[in-house]
Amino acid sequence: MKFAFVIYDGMTALDFIGAYDPLTRLKTMGFMPEVTWDICAYTAEVRDGSGLQFTPTRIGEPLAGYDLVYVPGGFGTRTLVQDAGFLAWLATARDSRCLASVCTGSLLLGAAGLLAGRRATSHPSAYDELRAYTPQVVDERVVDEGNLVTGRGVSSSIDLGLYLVERIAGPEVKARIKQQMDYPYGA
Repeated sequence: MKFAFVIYDGMTALDFIGAYDPLTRLKTMGFMPEVTWDICAYTAEVRDGSGLQFTPTRIGEPLAGYDLVYVPGGFGTRTLVQDAGFLAWLATARDSRCLASVCTGSLLLGAAGLLAGRRATSHPSAYDELRAYTPQVVDERVVDEGNLVTGRGVSSSIDLGLYLVERIAGPEVKARIKQQMDYPYGA
């Protein structure tokens, strides 16, 4: 199983790390040694909204062929929804087994044409913006539409990561990862 974690300038670091941590534990805790992942970006230099620098392992390469493509949110989404090159690159994830986003990452999926006719969620402050891409904006922590899973605001990235772990490896693995993370909440 192969994951692509999308990063970009202006993303929210917790949006990325919140799901990255539980998902990569599938391998690091020995549940699924075959899991691999790439940190994918459209540009070589990436900083979160506070200036923290991230280093991608793949730059501008198509996102096809991944089992899971994960897109974080952040204020950078507001510019990227207008960036035709970035959106075309993101659209190469169209045939992935699962597309996931948290917070305003759903705006990017929508702008790339990947939400059509699907229910989705985002940070509550972005619901009106999200309606431009889907009329079915849902006020839930995690919304599962089969091969499209979206999470609400920033902190829900942990919940979304654990939710995806359960989809991939089952409730027992999720419970063990959650325990190792010392995560006491409902996810």
